[in-house]
Amino acid sequence: MATRNGFCKKSYIVAVDVGTTGIKCHVYNKEANVRGSSTRKVSPLYPKPGWVEMDPEDLWQSFVAVVKGAVQDAGLQMNQIQALGISTQRGTFTTWDKSTGVPFHNFISWQDLRGAELTTSWNESFTMKVVHGVSTILHLVTRQKTFQAASIMVFSPQHVTFRLAWVLQNCPEVQEAVKKGTCCFGTIDTWLLYRLTQGSAYLTDYSNASATGVFDTYQMCWSGLLCSLVSLPLSIFPAVENTGYFFGCTDESIFGVPVPIMSLMADQQAAMFGECCFNKGDVKITMGTGTFMDINTGNEPHTSFTGLYPIVGWKIGSEVTYLAEGNAADTGTAIKWAQELELFSEVAETADIVTALDNSDGVCFVPSFSGLQAPVNDPGACAAFMGLKPSTTKSHLLRAILESVAYRNKQLFDIMIRETRIPITNIRADGGVCSNNFVMQLTADLLGRTIDRPNHFDMSSLGAAFVAGLGAGLWKSQEELKQLRTTERVFVPSSPARHHATNLRSWERALRRSMHWYSQA
Repeated sequence: MATRNGFCKKSYIVAVDVGTTGIKCHVYNKEANVRGSSTRKVSPLYPKPGWVEMDPEDLWQSFVAVVKGAVQDAGLQMNQIQALGISTQRGTFTTWDKSTGVPFHNFISWQDLRGAELTTSWNESFTMKVVHGVSTILHLVTRQKTFQAASIMVFSPQHVTFRLAWVLQNCPEVQEAVKKGTCCFGTIDTWLLYRLTQGSAYLTDYSNASATGVFDTYQMCWSGLLCSLVSLPLSIFPAVENTGYFFGCTDESIFGVPVPIMSLMADQQAAMFGECCFNKGDVKITMGTGTFMDINTGNEPHTSFTGLYPIVGWKIGSEVTYLAEGNAADTGTAIKWAQELELFSEVAETADIVTALDNSDGVCFVPSFSGLQAPVNDPGACAAFMGLKPSTTKSHLLRAILESVAYRNKQLFDIMIRETRIPITNIRADGGVCSNNFVMQLTADLLGRTIDRPNHFDMSSLGAAFVAGLGAGLWKSQEELKQLRTTERVFVPSSPARHHATNLRSWERALRRSMHWYSQA
């Protein structure tokens, strides 16, 4: 559409969500409706057992293709795009040479386990015991939350820390670049920004930085203490900027015109923003490849004793919003595995299949292909079916898998309530698995709370678009954004949690029996 002076009206936001299994791009108008979309699958590489990688060049080509495809699908030109927002999976990183921009190695995924041995070794080390002890004393003296957090700090394989340490120990090219001062480290957002701006912008935002495990959310900077402990050079990390920030323009050679990049955002924080969980006590449950449950803790980070992780939700202007997060790694993974085993054909039919049964016939499933996260925190747990008998059918197995998703939601919610002591205001769900009515209703019953499911499930993309649009002036306030969010269905508890108590106790017993399996082996 052209205006009188010949210029195209710029009233559209492009948002790209780089996920674990695919890249999605949506074009949003001022009403936050999707005008055009494009998707590409992400093909993980598995060069060795436990290693999970992504090809940087494939990722780049797919990113550019989905942006062009979505704009074309919307029937628009690139010069009608007001801003670009980017949401990315967290903790997946690469390193590259500052002078050439060429990566030293593939992206190492957040699912990669090559740093697991180092993680376990450090968690059990004498050094960590000293850190915990000294930090406990300093917290007693100063009452500073930074020391309280350090007193209970436990490393996780999902964080960047020891996968990066592994790279620094095993890649001579990276070691040499560090010595020369030409080594750049970046999660996907940083690397894409570097490519989009032809190397002129080397930045990340607070939401992505806080999810690496190398960032101090209390001091709001890269952790010098942690880096010195595990020998990570501070010089390789990018500068950290606000989530809503003018990060630069895309180079004209990529899309034909420069497009302002107005937001970088980690996917779970972006989903929280897309759900309009702006108030303290708002809860978001994203059920995709994994389940991520986040609670808005306001302007202070939460210090956890059971594995909830304090992260920066977003920083816009001078205002910082913090979240506490718990996750279960294998939600969508378990359902996809069930489909590959031919327990069902189409995902849409699973709710009908399992609601036709009264129960799972005593079968319990433990969804721990990648161990168990908070509040159990056992990387050695195994996935398992328990309670199998001759009467067990495929439908019983499927119901047990779907029940396990809701049971893990219950675990995460209970520990979140107990630890944060923050009154819950709203609970909103998104992600592909939230389309399953059985999982949603059982979760509402177990939590004893209403759960809001939106019309638009791609909340990470919408959140990045909202932040970019605020920065570009398409939208004026968070209150305006709340009016744009629409609800598809509200799930109200239909039976008291006590009606599920026996089945839940059986599942918890199965979970305990699956623990420490691999450490014993």
